[in-house]
Amino acid sequence: MAKHHTDPLGLHSALEDWMLPVLVAAMSFLAALAVAGALASTVLAAQWQTDTAAALTIQVPQPSAPDAAGNATRLAAVQAALQTMPGVSSPRLLSTDALNHLLAPWLGTDAAALGLPLPAVITATWSGPGPGDAIAAALNKPAPGTLAQTGVQWAAHVTALTGSLQTCAAAVLVIVALVGGALVALATRAGLAQRRETIEIIHGLGAQDGDIASRFASRATALAVAGAAAGALVALPVLLWLAALAAPFSGPPQLNGLQHGLSGLPPALWTALPCLPLAAAVIGWSSAQLTVRGWLRKLV
Repeated sequence: MAKHHTDPLGLHSALEDWMLPVLVAAMSFLAALAVAGALASTVLAAQWQTDTAAALTIQVPQPSAPDAAGNATRLAAVQAALQTMPGVSSPRLLSTDALNHLLAPWLGTDAAALGLPLPAVITATWSGPGPGDAIAAALNKPAPGTLAQTGVQWAAHVTALTGSLQTCAAAVLVIVALVGGALVALATRAGLAQRRETIEIIHGLGAQDGDIASRFASRATALAVAGAAAGALVALPVLLWLAALAAPFSGPPQLNGLQHGLSGLPPALWTALPCLPLAAAVIGWSSAQLTVRGWLRKLV
């Protein structure tokens, strides 16, 4: 009798205990991965943008030839110019082995054996404003044909890629929310169809639409919250595993620890995961309310 008084519409049998939570759990799992992907791309992009934008690469063709003044080799002239150039720090000449390693995918392990005139490559750190076009102009005076390229353009590409990933993650979240609402609506309509006679009688006796809709919404919300919580818990070990894989790309260990904490997950993600059941509650309640109220209006 107690169950009859607490569930006069028989919603425990009309809205099954397993179907809706399982489907919502799957949606919650996908939402957790989408949120994690958006946050991870933001963190990694911030790190890569800083490193890439500060990178400076200089190529000196015919490094052993005399410079424009004929006082030294082209390579020596460029190295001397870099030492006094503002915004340029830590210039380093790549060794022959390092250069062969970079060219190996295209020219094989020993590029010099092909008889091609290879340029000297110098890497440095660029802290000046702008793309560094003035560097190439200054280096072309002692060594015409010298190329200088900063990582500003690559940093812009990383920013564009990050924006695309975040847009995709937002689209996934919107789709998950819409699918979740549709699932709740379908489950609610199935419950209404199963308890149609009982609801028509109660409604005919004067039961308010809001009271009937609230009972359905409460049941659907409880199932949706349970499913979303389960999906978030299932996603947690997967996210920890992915965070461990991404750790080498997110900076030095000490910086990684400050950004992500001991678990390896960013604090924002720990905040987002508990929000999934809350979002499921809002979606479940509103979808059930709209579905039941729309169904009841057709009875009048």
